[in-house]
Amino acid sequence: MRQFGRFREIRTLTFALVLIVLIYNKFDDTLKKVPVPNGHWSPRARSMIELNVNVNSSTVSDASTMISPNICTGLVNHLGYSSSCQFLKSNPHCSSDGIFDYLKFYYCDCDEGALGAIVLVIWLVALFYLLGNTAADYFCLSLQKLSSLLKLSPTVAGVTLLPLGNGAPDVFASIASFMGNNSGEVGLNSVLGGAVFVTCVVVGIVSVCVSGQRVQIDKKAFLRDVGFFLFTLTFLLLILIVGKVSVVAAGAFVSIYVIYAVSVAANEILRKHVQRLKGVTPLLPLGVKIFSQDDDSIQSSLLDVENEGDGYQNRNSLPEWMWASNVAIYSNQKFQEHERHLWGWHDDGIEVDQPCVSFWNLCSFLDFPLTFPRRLTIPLIEEETWSKPYAVASASLSPILLAFVFNTQDGLSSQFMTIVYIFGVIVGFALGILAYLHTAPDHPPHRYLFPWVLGGFIMSIIWFYMIANELVALLVGFGMFLRVNPSILGLTVLAWGNSMGDLVSNIALALDGGDGIQIALSGCYAGPMFNTLMGLGISLLIGSWSEKPNPYNVPQDNSLYYTMGFLISGLMWALVILLRNDMRPNKMLGIGLIGLYLVFLFVRLTSAMGFITLVGL
Repeated sequence: MRQFGRFREIRTLTFALVLIVLIYNKFDDTLKKVPVPNGHWSPRARSMIELNVNVNSSTVSDASTMISPNICTGLVNHLGYSSSCQFLKSNPHCSSDGIFDYLKFYYCDCDEGALGAIVLVIWLVALFYLLGNTAADYFCLSLQKLSSLLKLSPTVAGVTLLPLGNGAPDVFASIASFMGNNSGEVGLNSVLGGAVFVTCVVVGIVSVCVSGQRVQIDKKAFLRDVGFFLFTLTFLLLILIVGKVSVVAAGAFVSIYVIYAVSVAANEILRKHVQRLKGVTPLLPLGVKIFSQDDDSIQSSLLDVENEGDGYQNRNSLPEWMWASNVAIYSNQKFQEHERHLWGWHDDGIEVDQPCVSFWNLCSFLDFPLTFPRRLTIPLIEEETWSKPYAVASASLSPILLAFVFNTQDGLSSQFMTIVYIFGVIVGFALGILAYLHTAPDHPPHRYLFPWVLGGFIMSIIWFYMIANELVALLVGFGMFLRVNPSILGLTVLAWGNSMGDLVSNIALALDGGDGIQIALSGCYAGPMFNTLMGLGISLLIGSWSEKPNPYNVPQDNSLYYTMGFLISGLMWALVILLRNDMRPNKMLGIGLIGLYLVFLFVRLTSAMGFITLVGL
């Protein structure tokens, strides 16, 4: 569609201009910055507490715990200060925990004007896009290649790498929130809020849309997934009640998904041995977008993608469209003719004849600030996107970017940071020389692919972390602008933004009919379960590991109990209605789930705004 192509170019132009404004503001602020008392420059906002406390190291360590987030609540009213900007300058620990200082930009550079708010809202949308686009056009491609190199079966790939690709935005946003300052509750609320949204709204809309088709979903697989999800929520509830978690407990929480994956893989092995017996139901993982049936028709339709000239695609690999199904709406890649158009549009006919110099050429040029840094640092070895200069640049610059991210940690001396940068430059120079000598300009390498694929995998994760960290920092900033607890924004804005891919792709699959209905419903349960176990589980594991041998204090937010209560209620409603209706989704299921989410949203928002008081809050 030509109109969609134009919309994409305008969207890219807007995002790029906002990024240029923020970069200019950051550069201008750097020029005006003066050294802090200890003689070092502050590379990130999160370091400002240490840099501005002119005491010995033990006192600095205590100061970071003494400073309460409640101090920053006076930013809006700025009592005792001439303006919010003056308050911010006097309390630098209230600055945004990101590369860009959003609070300073809004209160000082834009003087709390509407233009500043508009720029930040556009940048919020851009961060959601960058998070999803990195997953769709970089991370999922690396996972697909990695699965092929490791010769993973469709089932093993489906319960290991595939969910990671589709759930990457949620997982890394959660991890970034736990690694920030006092923002762990944002990650908890975003993952659980996203789970409520997907299991209620998405399942509800899909059920209403397909209610007239009388499709029957697989009972055993549905019960297995819901059972694992309920057990996961029970375990998480115990962790929240205790308020602390050890490395062993966090590891046990993550291992729930390992047990789930092993059970699915073991069942697949059993299925291969008994598939000759009629009536044996193969239990394939719902979360990997393959739904089991009493025969192999659906599995065959998904794993055997017909090609006109080559017969059928290899049964030992997953179809390409599955690797980025939930993040496909953010992709700029074009899929083959036989691929499913999961996100509801076709790019056919977008390319039209136009003058060499036009507004649309300018849009494409301004796409550089969004794509150029990632292309320079994430190795890609796809035939369609291969470029030797980019490959050499990514091999050279990736270690330097890794050094930069490593040096953003607190407590590093300037000498140690310099050594890390020098080491990154040396390694980057060596890898760049090797890449230049062993690659061709007209095609990607055919040997030694694993280092390239592993590099793309690692650097995609690095970009996930940086983008997610900015996203969480901006949401915390919006919480201060609006005088709203940032956890509410995590429950709504962050959860909705990360769930848009699930909403669009699953509805599109359901409207496609046939096995697409079952694939769509399956992803609505196994996807949130994966995000909960991996997103929160890895976050808790990192936190507990950093505090060992002492337990890690889980962020306290009593409103999470209400969120989990609504989430469990939605699962039980679906379970009861489907069992009573012979596993056929109907309007009662859909309307009930959507109504439950609206009640949940009403209760949480009115409680946050102080209109009602909930027990325990």
